[in-house]
Amino acid sequence: MGLVGPIDDQLDLEGEGQRPSLFADAPQSVGFNKLRKRLLRQVRQALDDFQMLKDQKRWLIGVSGGKDSYSLLAILMDLQWRGLLPVELIACNLDQGQPNFPKHVLPDYLSSLGIKHRIEYRDTYSIVKEKVPEGATYCALCSRLRRGNLYRVAREEGCDALILGHHREDILETFFMNFFHGGRLAAMPAKLLNDEGDLFVMRPLAYCAEDDLARFSAAMAFPIIPCDLCGSQDGLQRNAMKTMLADIEARMPGRKEAMLRALSHVNPSHLLDPALFDFSGLSANNRS
Repeated sequence: MGLVGPIDDQLDLEGEGQRPSLFADAPQSVGFNKLRKRLLRQVRQALDDFQMLKDQKRWLIGVSGGKDSYSLLAILMDLQWRGLLPVELIACNLDQGQPNFPKHVLPDYLSSLGIKHRIEYRDTYSIVKEKVPEGATYCALCSRLRRGNLYRVAREEGCDALILGHHREDILETFFMNFFHGGRLAAMPAKLLNDEGDLFVMRPLAYCAEDDLARFSAAMAFPIIPCDLCGSQDGLQRNAMKTMLADIEARMPGRKEAMLRALSHVNPSHLLDPALFDFSGLSANNRS
C-alpha cells in the first residue's frame, strides 16, 4: 500500500472522529507541532518504504513503559486518527517479574485513556538471573525470552505483526556492534518475517531520531518506567556504540543521518562478499 499524494499534504488533513486520548493534554506550541509532524512524516515514510501496511489488519504494539514505545503508540494512534493507518492496534506490556516493577502504571494509564491493551505476566527475570553467568550482560537472553512471549501473545490476539519501538540510533548501534564485534555488515531491519513465517516484526520508528523521541515523550509527560534489570550494567557493547555515535555527531553534525542513508544505498560490487556479487563473472572486453 503506497502513499496517495505528498506526505505533508496528508498530515495536514483533519482526522475523523475524536482526537486521540493521548493528545488531550499535549502542548499546542509551534515547536511541539513541528516535532509531532516530523515524527509522523518519518513514520509514514517508513511504512511506505518497507510496505508495512501490505495485507495488514491487526497489530500488537510492544509497550515497555519507556519513551520509545510510548511515542510509537502515540504516533500510530495519531496516524490512525487521521485515517492514514487502516489497522487495529492492541498495546501489550510484558511484565517480566523484575523486582520493584510498578505493575499498576501501564494498565492504569492505558485504561484511563481507553486504549485497547493486554498485560501479560511471565517471570523471565528469574530465568535470566539463573542462566546468565555473573558479570555477563542480560540483554541477549532477556530479549529472546521477551520476543518469544510477544510472538505468542500476537498469535493469541490474531495479529499479523509485532510492532516494536526501535529507532534510528538503535539501528546504527546494532550495525556497529555487528561491524566491530560480529565481523559482518548487518543492522536491525525495519521489517522482517519471523522464523516460523507467520508474523512480521516491524519498526516504524526506523527513521526517527532518539533525541526527537525523547523531546516528544517529555512534552507528552508519559509515565516512564525505567528498566532496572540491565540498564545499570557496566560494559554493555551497545552503550559503547551509543557513546561513539554521539561523539561523532557532536564533532560532525549530520553524520548519523548520513550513516542511515548509507544503509539503504548498498553497492555489493564495492564490498568483499562473493555471495552478493558475482566477481568470477566479471570479464574485460577483448582488446585487438
